[in-house]
Amino acid sequence: MTSLGTEHDHWFDDAAGRLIRPYTVSNGRTEPTLRMELLSMVIATGRRPPGQLGPEHAQALGLCGTVTTVAEVAARLRLPAVVAKILLSDLVDWGVVDTRAPDPIADSSNPAVLETILNALQRRL
Repeated sequence: MTSLGTEHDHWFDDAAGRLIRPYTVSNGRTEPTLRMELLSMVIATGRRPPGQLGPEHAQALGLCGTVTTVAEVAARLRLPAVVAKILLSDLVDWGVVDTRAPDPIADSSNPAVLETILNALQRRL
């Protein structure tokens, strides 16, 4: 097993991947409460979460310490984008994360932007 840098390292294995299924992470939900694009920007507000966060919510919040994209959070958590969006929408609903629409310059239909995202994701994985 490899280290993700958290106390929950035992839930990830290089060969098998995540040992907890994505639908478990999202409590069976398949839709976020907030519409977000892969290039939407997210950042922590600095507010305290209401109660104890689960491990995946805590990891997602930790990744939002600086402005980052939904795609980056999904890649770093090694979760499908829709599951990351569900986690992030929970954090937005609790007031601990803010989100912004993607920068108009970051048009997701632009091949140069897509290539940049692909290269960044490949470097992370």
